[in-house]
Amino acid sequence: MFKKVLHPTDFSDVAMKAFAFVKQLKSAGAEEVVLLHVIDKRHLDAVKTYAGRDFMESKGDWKEKTKQQLSSLEDELKESGFKVKVRVEEEIPFSAILKAEEEEGASLIVIGSHGKSNIREMLLGSVSEKVVRKAKNPVLVVRR
Repeated sequence: MFKKVLHPTDFSDVAMKAFAFVKQLKSAGAEEVVLLHVIDKRHLDAVKTYAGRDFMESKGDWKEKTKQQLSSLEDELKESGFKVKVRVEEEIPFSAILKAEEEEGASLIVIGSHGKSNIREMLLGSVSEKVVRKAKNPVLVVRR
């Protein structure tokens, strides 16, 4: 039923909780996982404007750390028998998730209810809420 799973992650506690659900989907017939990490371009643009060269150096460090974290998740999924694809996008998060859903042909999105953002919604984080409303396929939202 859900052969290809899209898992957006920001490495927050709730995203890691959602990752645990993704791994459990193997026994339900899932075959492939697309790991997606989105760098919010709105934040990048603001920081770039004020930090200049220092920003470019720290961005390189940050990208390396992100690759390591994604590689660790990828290894775990492969050990569980999944085919894995990794994507890193610089975009508005909910837009990147919906774009990846379509481009990858994901049959299910597994997302944490809240990310690392300081902005909190009453029931769902703003990204997960927009994904639930606009996704073409089922979305499994994992609560904190």
